[in-house]
Amino acid sequence: MSSPNIVFFFSDQQRWDTCGCYGQDLPVTPNLDQMAAEGTRFEHAFTCQPVCGPARASLQTGKYPEAVGCWRNNIHLPVDEKTIAHWLTEWGYQPAYVGKWHLASGPEPQRNYREQTVPKQFRGGWDWWCASDVLEFTSHSYDGHMFWGDGSRYEFPEGRYRVDAVTDVAMQFLQERDRERPFILFVSYIEPHHQNDHNRYEGPKGSQERWSDYEVPGDLLDTEGDWRENFADYLGCCNALDGALGRIRGALAEDGIGDETVVLYTSDHGSHFRTRNAEYKRACHDGCLRIPMVATGPGFTGGGVVSELVSLIDAPATMLAAAGIPVPESYHGRALQPLVAGEAQDWPQEVFAQISESQTGRCVRTAKWTYSVSVPERAGRSDVYREEYLYDNENDSHQRENLVRDPSLAEVRESLGETLLRRMAEADEEPSEIRAD
Repeated sequence: MSSPNIVFFFSDQQRWDTCGCYGQDLPVTPNLDQMAAEGTRFEHAFTCQPVCGPARASLQTGKYPEAVGCWRNNIHLPVDEKTIAHWLTEWGYQPAYVGKWHLASGPEPQRNYREQTVPKQFRGGWDWWCASDVLEFTSHSYDGHMFWGDGSRYEFPEGRYRVDAVTDVAMQFLQERDRERPFILFVSYIEPHHQNDHNRYEGPKGSQERWSDYEVPGDLLDTEGDWRENFADYLGCCNALDGALGRIRGALAEDGIGDETVVLYTSDHGSHFRTRNAEYKRACHDGCLRIPMVATGPGFTGGGVVSELVSLIDAPATMLAAAGIPVPESYHGRALQPLVAGEAQDWPQEVFAQISESQTGRCVRTAKWTYSVSVPERAGRSDVYREEYLYDNENDSHQRENLVRDPSLAEVRESLGETLLRRMAEADEEPSEIRAD
């Protein structure tokens, strides 16, 4: 078989429990549920950084955000980083990027591309291009634009929901692609991310009525935050994404390449709806760390469920492995294919995440425990962290009781602290100290 095509379907701020294949009772994601039945669902998938730009830096480079230097938003991807697009191009692939980029702008005035076209040298090697650096700055749910590779504007058709307008471009690539080469199509949506300047989630028209009969997730129940006014629209966004997935997979099947295309669906992080801190993410809780991850195509068929903990940091290695490219030693993640095949050796028993902007945080999440440390008053790396959260995920699945000060769990915290420091070192961080006070 020749090298398979790859479609990376990427949502923004989507919780795992919005999906039927993860337990959502409402018919929000029938296409993803069908894909999970045909392919592989990763039951316990987590982000490596619950912030938009840093998570995307990891996806492009295979390294944790701190190692790339993109530890918070508004830091551009270094131009000398070799991205997955560079790797795949070297191996004969046609790389295409559609949607939200969020890796070109920096704090310097001359590097502000939030509302301008991203110059080619700052696109990470993606040749076929229609994107905005910060899509929420150039569009709303029913208006706006992105930029083609030549710098001209792609205006969303009047009355067209943003998910559908972005998908229209992805469909155009599938028509225009070089049929002599395999391709990687990276489709990066902004939904269900809240619309910054409107300070709310914006589903398709009618979402409030259509999705009002939802069951409140356990971590949100009886809390404050803004989920009451937003969750129906949030589900509407996710349903629109599911329709887009159905369109793309349908186009692949119609073109006769469905069986020879790896499709990977996931998100950069979830949302806790302002119940854990002043905004939607940037915390160690499952509401923002846990994400959907479903794959189908070569290496992922059969309708299996993987129960081991996996991370977004594993996605770049997985894409390269799908193309037959040896995973670089610089990558912090591991390809998922051996895990699916039951051949993985010494798979980690925890996932590691870096947290930024609202704090400098680090955490490990095991099947049993979530353990998090932070330096609230400092940005960037630190020599000293203080314990902040400890949750018993088996007995407190919604993480409502913080046990970090429980004296009977001192040995548990010590062991988890050692694991966390080891994972920080493996992520190329300088040695640090964890304190209990």
